[in-house]
Amino acid sequence: MGEDKVILGIDPGTSIMGYGVIHCLGKTPHFKDMGVIDMRKTGDVYEKLGIIYQKTTELLSTYLPDEVALEAPFFGKNVQSMLKLGRAQGVAIAAILARKIPAFEYAPRKVKQSITGAGDASKEQVAHLLMRQFGLREMPRNLDATDGLAVALCHFYQNGLPVKSGGPKKWEDFVRRNPGRVRGD
Repeated sequence: MGEDKVILGIDPGTSIMGYGVIHCLGKTPHFKDMGVIDMRKTGDVYEKLGIIYQKTTELLSTYLPDEVALEAPFFGKNVQSMLKLGRAQGVAIAAILARKIPAFEYAPRKVKQSITGAGDASKEQVAHLLMRQFGLREMPRNLDATDGLAVALCHFYQNGLPVKSGGPKKWEDFVRRNPGRVRGD
């Protein structure tokens, strides 16, 4: 497993789109970057979709990923929100496919489970574990950035390393089994 590849993870959104980039050397993922594309000041929905396409294209040009992983829209009760997320994801996928880069999709629950061992983990729990995993000192102001990073790492786990079964089912179990890895502050 001596593969060397870059994975871009995207958490699509029409207000904020999170992204994270990892560089995988064999069985080891290394943090490269993460951030957000903030479109909250843009009022027109079609302008936002244009920004998503443009910024996704810029991310592809900057990081030259071998693969891109996206978080799938979650199924909620608000149909309008689901439609907006689906459009955002579709525009990002169009930018990726225009570059002929393989794209992969993961459900939010799958992403959380691959990072924390619990599909119902909070954004804060996911962010905290990613910070420790990559030895990062400063938590980003917007956790959509760590959501994008989580999607990239989830893809790595699905295709690079097997996800360990028999792990903790709840956050409390994880904390109990890993007292040196999680701080209570």
